[in-house]
Amino acid sequence: MYVGFDIAPRTALAAPTEPFIIRAQSAVILVVSLLSVVGGGWMVASFFVFSNLRSFRHQLILGLAISDCVMAINFLLSSSMNVGGLWIGAPEQGSFCTFNGYMTQVFVIQTDYWVFVIAVYTYFVLTDQKRCSNWIQAHPLVPWVLPWVLSIAWASVGLGVTGYGDIGAWCWFTSDEVRLLVNFVPRWTIISIMFLMYARLYFLLFRAHRRLVSLDDSSSRNLSGSGSRQLDGSGSGGRAVPARHTRKLKRLARLMLLYPLAYAVIWSLPTGIRIYQSASGQSAPWQLQTVDKACIVLQGLVDAIIYGATESSLSSWRS
Repeated sequence: MYVGFDIAPRTALAAPTEPFIIRAQSAVILVVSLLSVVGGGWMVASFFVFSNLRSFRHQLILGLAISDCVMAINFLLSSSMNVGGLWIGAPEQGSFCTFNGYMTQVFVIQTDYWVFVIAVYTYFVLTDQKRCSNWIQAHPLVPWVLPWVLSIAWASVGLGVTGYGDIGAWCWFTSDEVRLLVNFVPRWTIISIMFLMYARLYFLLFRAHRRLVSLDDSSSRNLSGSGSRQLDGSGSGGRAVPARHTRKLKRLARLMLLYPLAYAVIWSLPTGIRIYQSASGQSAPWQLQTVDKACIVLQGLVDAIIYGATESSLSSWRS
């Protein structure tokens, strides 16, 4: 028995119809959008202000920050129109809704590609795969152009096949099934791959650290009683320095597990609601839908917190 789903434009289950609820939901999204604009703008400013944040990796993070900023501004425009009483779902706002939905699709999925590109490059660097990491650095247009090409292609296909409509505080695919297929399945695939990469990286660094500590202990025992200095990082043998370096890399790998974990937390509720509404055909309570939308819009602020805390941005501003 064939089971399919309708991809034709329709009224979204996530779109409230009462003016009070529309304004209340859009007001929440407006505030969260402002926070994400500030977060994305802070990441962009950090790149241009501090020279130590202009490495190739930070250039990729700049691409993510720009996407976060533009996505939040797009949400800011649509939610502010609803708050002002210019309903984006009204027929006279059809052109704006189409533009808003197209931009939503471009940048929501583009942030996924940026996060994935950053994860892959970082994995190559920390696992000392110089051939791969050097190739990426020698061809910077590839990681910069790829997220734009893929996201614009997906959004253009969506515009031609299904179109975009009002889902509440902004416009997007009105079908939960289409959003699951086009956005949420690829997103969770990326999150899963990131978890696997960083878990393997942590395991490799943990094993290397234990091996170096074992060698240090063996060298210390051999040197004790012979009048030689213990290895303190400046003595002979020089194994304490690599051990400290490995501990630093292991800490970095542990911090990098925050990236897929944060995205998993952010997208858990939106994914669950999409699955519930697709399976039941019923709309979730508008309060829950508001939290669902806020999780999506919050991504710019979350990226600023994660990358700011682990990439020396915060310490650079403090100093």
